[in-house]
Amino acid sequence: MSIDVTDISTVWEQLAWERGGKIVYIVIDGVGGIPDAEHHGTELQVAQTPNLDQMAQQSSCGLLEIVGPGITPGSGPGHLALFGYDPLRYNVGRGILSALGIEFDLQPGDVAARVNFATLDDQGRVSDRRAGRIDTELNQKLCDKINQKVHLDFPGEYFFKTVSQHRAVFVLRGTELGGQLADTDPQSTGMAPHPVKSLDQASQATAELVDVFAQQVNQVLADEKPANTILMRGFDQYQPFASLQERFKLSGVCIADYPMYRGVSRLVGMKVLPRPGGMKPRFQALVDCYGDDYDFYFLHVKHSDSLGEDEDFSGKVAVLEAVDQLMPLVTALQPDVLVVTADHSTPAVLGKHSWHPVPVMIQAKTVRVDSVSTFDEYACGSGSLGLRPGVQLIGLALAHAQRLKKFGA
Repeated sequence: MSIDVTDISTVWEQLAWERGGKIVYIVIDGVGGIPDAEHHGTELQVAQTPNLDQMAQQSSCGLLEIVGPGITPGSGPGHLALFGYDPLRYNVGRGILSALGIEFDLQPGDVAARVNFATLDDQGRVSDRRAGRIDTELNQKLCDKINQKVHLDFPGEYFFKTVSQHRAVFVLRGTELGGQLADTDPQSTGMAPHPVKSLDQASQATAELVDVFAQQVNQVLADEKPANTILMRGFDQYQPFASLQERFKLSGVCIADYPMYRGVSRLVGMKVLPRPGGMKPRFQALVDCYGDDYDFYFLHVKHSDSLGEDEDFSGKVAVLEAVDQLMPLVTALQPDVLVVTADHSTPAVLGKHSWHPVPVMIQAKTVRVDSVSTFDEYACGSGSLGLRPGVQLIGLALAHAQRLKKFGA
């Protein structure tokens, strides 16, 4: 058979079959860190994680470079890589994932953007990119106000929907739209929002339409506090992806609370369970759904990332310890392949995503157990998996689940 050797995932597609074991991914968002001078180690090194450490002693361990050397991944590209979708090839804007995450019925050709309600000071500079993390109820009221008072004159329609807290999603539907628009979010305080700008000629008219929308929104929100503006990022035009079933013969299920991760799971064809509403319910939902209906189980832990972004080292440590206490629920299922890793690093020292490789361990009957005795960035760096691209994880998981045929004669 003919193989496209420029993309290893095409080999797995050719070799995958609908037999073999079950795969469980536990993705601890932003788990990777760098040493903190006060605590003398990374969050994983400081955390008391006896269950994860015991698992490491029964696993093959290593580090994943999620996108490439020095490249800081967003959560969307990070998860796509873990699911076997090369993020440099399968690039998708955060707006698409946000819309799918709230179960919005995106249609091919729709243009979507992620939105933050934010705070502008008297000089027109962003003083808070998240408007104090307003509650979802206020968000809904502001969305209703915008939908009632903002009107766009074009042969189509717009949608402005609540996601959660300060987050919303904006969707344009119509003909002759383009999705190549620059972010208006400056990603920093003390700066004015960026102007709406197209990145190609086909998106010029769309940029002008979005600019009119943003100006009207600013007028509508002028008297609101603290959310008196919006910032938009992650513009993209929706085109469906081939599913995990189509590519790797996997029937997948997502267990996550946060909309973005529900969105990326829906993008690759997973069944997305109702929001469990908390960490322990999430792990219990995995136990409850484990059985004959699915081959691939994805459980997402969010707060390790958000606390890293908040520079809350101790809070992130506490989340890691809470995850560790729940891991026996997962190991008791005795999945054929159990993977624990992250979509990117979020060191509390930096307060943002970083390019640092993330630790990974694979537990299966077929692994070559190495000498790693603790689950952390430094210990896993000496593991048998070495340092490898994040997109290769799905191939290893498929192989250990014996879901890949032999290559060649």
